[in-house]
Amino acid sequence: MKRDATSVQALSEEIVGRLVRRHSTAAVLFHHALAERLGLGPTDHKCLDLVRERGGMTGAELAAITGLTSGAITGVVARLERAGYLRREPDPNDGRKQLLSAVPERVRDLQRVFQPIRDDAAALLEGFDKRQLTAIASFLIRSTDFAYRHAAHLRAQSLSSATAAPSPSTTAPRRAPERRTARAARRP
Repeated sequence: MKRDATSVQALSEEIVGRLVRRHSTAAVLFHHALAERLGLGPTDHKCLDLVRERGGMTGAELAAITGLTSGAITGVVARLERAGYLRREPDPNDGRKQLLSAVPERVRDLQRVFQPIRDDAAALLEGFDKRQLTAIASFLIRSTDFAYRHAAHLRAQSLSSATAAPSPSTTAPRRAPERRTARAARRP
């Protein structure tokens, strides 16, 4: 019995200590490559993903989810709109606000890019039984909630640290922003 507990603990340590970190890095690199394939920056791509997943939302709501400033969100929305992936529409409940929504025709373009990837992902799940698939789904749901919760917690810590005392970086003189090329501007 003790041996089983030791092997479960060792496996848990391997998952938390190395496998999750390795998966996270691979996921970030994958999404950078995918964004590049779509002609987007990684931040723009993930913001589009949020709008697609959650439906129409305001720029302020997108900023709250991502932690990006209103100015950064304005840039993201403008780039996605120029690329034809996003549209702004008046909020029917508040004419002062605009709702962001994905453009259905462009979503179909995205689905064509994603379909071979989805097929490969589905192949990864072949051979797992229903109990194992349920465990995988449960882990993904719980780890996604975990990531959102910890992202919010880390942002709250950053904000409270920033308001507690000015750091040298916030009191140093500001440099003029560098001009960036269009391709470099898509990078986060």
